[in-house]
Amino acid sequence: MSANVLTIDAAKQANIGIPDVPAQQALHDTITALRANRRSGTANTKTRGEVAATGKKPFRQKGTGNARQGGNASPIHRGGGIVFGPRPRDYSKSVNRKTKRLALGTALGSRIESGDVVTVDSFEVPDHKTKSFLTQLVAAAGTENALIISDKFTDETHLAGRNISTSARLTASDVTAEQILFHDKIIITSGAMAILAKRTTV
Repeated sequence: MSANVLTIDAAKQANIGIPDVPAQQALHDTITALRANRRSGTANTKTRGEVAATGKKPFRQKGTGNARQGGNASPIHRGGGIVFGPRPRDYSKSVNRKTKRLALGTALGSRIESGDVVTVDSFEVPDHKTKSFLTQLVAAAGTENALIISDKFTDETHLAGRNISTSARLTASDVTAEQILFHDKIIITSGAMAILAKRTTV
């Protein structure tokens, strides 16, 4: 398996849409949306009307020298309600298709310019062994911290690579701009180039 460093000219010849001027704002908006959409938004605190507390006055209204109190659910009491605490909310953000494509092309272009992207004909491990996967990975990328992008993966390849936490295997249809920027090196198979070209064309 021979690996070749992908250049900007070669990427453009493969019809991968790399913007002449990096679309940094599109990249920022897309990654912000991806991270926001992963948030569950389930943090919740109880107000004074929701805590389990008696409605009885802790002491009489007058004559004690203390400030008047109407119940134990007040926020100033231990176990009372929370003022302005977090409530369940939706953090999701939407980004249009053109912005996503600009972001993906910008992310790919920046990694290609840095010399971090290599191309291979295919990436398959027929014997489903982690050692074999690691040998191919290091031979192609020179490091274990690498993202492999292919049009498809065999079951044996998935089994071989699942124990290597520093690497990731993603199809060209599913890879995002955030994942492209995360790993030290990127390996792209020949079958993935055409799919990436379609996904980056604005």
